[in-house]
Amino acid sequence: MQLWPHNSLSPKGFAAMVLGFFLAASIPLYGVLGTLVLWGLLPFMLAATAALYYALRRNLRDRRILEVLTLTHDNTSLVRTDPRGDSLSWDANTFWVTVSLHETGGPVPYYVTLKGSGREVEIGAFLSEDERKALYTDLLTAVRRAKES
Repeated sequence: MQLWPHNSLSPKGFAAMVLGFFLAASIPLYGVLGTLVLWGLLPFMLAATAALYYALRRNLRDRRILEVLTLTHDNTSLVRTDPRGDSLSWDANTFWVTVSLHETGGPVPYYVTLKGSGREVEIGAFLSEDERKALYTDLLTAVRRAKES
């Protein structure tokens, strides 16, 4: 099972967003073309466009998370790759793995965790609330099937 954050902004959508913002922000500048006021307003418009570009790029970079869960009869393994490319892994005997749903008290509502080998690890914290609820039921089913096989 592989989990990653939803990314609704395609590269074409990114370009259209930045270009559209630039064009919309430049409309007030047409009235001051040929005056010194243009040079006073232009840096602010360019700074706002650069800030939008940076924020969208940063958001895209921060969403490069991948969680891979591997379930077999003998072993359950979770590998999380963060946006910087660093990997964290967790392994446990499938027989002792439990899936928990914490409706409150976690960093997000309906926080899903796996517990085994003396450790409790989060899974899918970047998903939406409805997706975490669905993930919980899917994990319960998958772990039960792995234990039975």
